[in-house]
Amino acid sequence: MAVTQRRGRRAMMTPEELDSYLAERRTCRVATVAADGRPHVSPLWFGWHGGSLWLYSLTRSRRWAQLLRDPRVAVVIDDGHDYGELRGVELTGAVEVVGEAPRTGEPCPELDTPERLFAAKYFGLSAMPHDGRHAWLRLRPETISSWDFRKLGLPG
Repeated sequence: MAVTQRRGRRAMMTPEELDSYLAERRTCRVATVAADGRPHVSPLWFGWHGGSLWLYSLTRSRRWAQLLRDPRVAVVIDDGHDYGELRGVELTGAVEVVGEAPRTGEPCPELDTPERLFAAKYFGLSAMPHDGRHAWLRLRPETISSWDFRKLGLPG
């Protein structure tokens, strides 16, 4: 994975800050590519574990169909209101399906930790509820860009 910075290294998150930020945030925006080349952006809940972004997507969605055809994505997670508060992460790469699709809860050791973390984060549960409509996509980022303008000491 390459860490790329267009916004300068002063605003870049450290690996620890990046892990903490991605563990706390709840919604990302996933950009996929349609068959005609048009971009499609949609919000999605996610998990962050083991250096991978885990996306839990409906298998009967436009996003899913596009990713089966072309697995390349760009994902943005960001927040902040005023300019000096802006922070976020952009991850790019190709996703892969992990586990059965749709997910029904068949044993899949690779999903044990991501599902436990996701269930706690979004549902307040210790185990993942499977609805037979969603499945897991893993993004092992090829590039990560991060920014935290709070580090720049700009007036708010």
